[in-house]
Amino acid sequence: YQELKQLVEMSIDLHMWDESPFRESWSEFPNKKAAFHWARNYYEAKKNQPHSYTHFDVSSHQTDHKVTLVEQEKSQLGLGMCPVASPKTRCCNLLTLDAVESCGFDCSYCSIQSFYNEHTIGFDSSFAQKLDALELDAKRTYHIGTGQASDSLLWGNRAGILEALFAFARKHPNVILEFKTKSDNIGYLLEHEVPPNIVCTWSLNTPTIITNEEHLSAPLHKRIAAARALADKGVKVGFHFHPIVVYENYLKEYAAVYEMLLKTFIPQEVVLVSLGTLTFIKPVIRQLRERNFKSKILQMPFADANGKLSYPLHLKREMFAHAYAAFAPWHQEVFFYLCMEDESLWNDTLGYEYATNVDFERHMLSSYTKKLNMPYFYV
Repeated sequence: YQELKQLVEMSIDLHMWDESPFRESWSEFPNKKAAFHWARNYYEAKKNQPHSYTHFDVSSHQTDHKVTLVEQEKSQLGLGMCPVASPKTRCCNLLTLDAVESCGFDCSYCSIQSFYNEHTIGFDSSFAQKLDALELDAKRTYHIGTGQASDSLLWGNRAGILEALFAFARKHPNVILEFKTKSDNIGYLLEHEVPPNIVCTWSLNTPTIITNEEHLSAPLHKRIAAARALADKGVKVGFHFHPIVVYENYLKEYAAVYEMLLKTFIPQEVVLVSLGTLTFIKPVIRQLRERNFKSKILQMPFADANGKLSYPLHLKREMFAHAYAAFAPWHQEVFFYLCMEDESLWNDTLGYEYATNVDFERHMLSSYTKKLNMPYFYV
């Protein structure tokens, strides 16, 4: 039974990756064991080699990703620790604020689909009131992000969410409020005065990955143009390269994106650059296989990553060291970090490390507040 189950999963993956199925290379075998051994080797060869998107066809991907927008009162404010935080990885202790639940983009690797109904977008009808009633310690510096449960800017000011967040930022000048996005929907921010403690960050990737895996999101040039427009207005910006994906010639293509940023921004405008990669929990892998769509995102060598599945450490060292080296002109003025990665990777790729998560958080907040001209309340 287990071998049959594995054969089914391998067949689903080959179809998802747009690779040749078993039947095109199948031959006669002396027994079931030999046949399974051949199938496993065929599959692993396809899975572990750097794949190419050159002839990958995503034209059949559903482009009218239909979602239902639901506005109803939630029982409580969705504020808490980052949902992927782990004591086994180096974590910045980010607080996440769920202004919206679920996302309208259709990125193949997204873990949001394992937490929410991916076809329903939830807005809290009393979000502004809950946020206004939130009590915070005025003598503590907070870092709160709104781009974990949904995209921070995709929905604009629908249901008054940006208006409420702007008011919250003004009321609590000791809060660093981060909007994280893959959109170029910055109309509300251009039309209104943005509180100085709001940072707008973009998740960036290569055009290859955006086209083939980040469906419905803004193309790279529009994301960068949106960031440039806000930087021109005086809003501090940042960039997340998460996930960096391994594929044929990936280092060359990512290098072109890094160079584009270096030419478009000066380090005084940029608060942060984070680096991360694909990390899966088993429910997400199962849901991807159930979707019956084309994606190469699972066509990668898996290694244990503290109970999750990710790239082997040697590939992570390659991608992170390459990215950090490319940003050498920014090293002294921009805060760089690895997002939710094994602590052993830091020194090998960035040349420094933090002894604890608290140490990491303190250095991050010190750097952010300095760039934002905010006082830092050391806790």
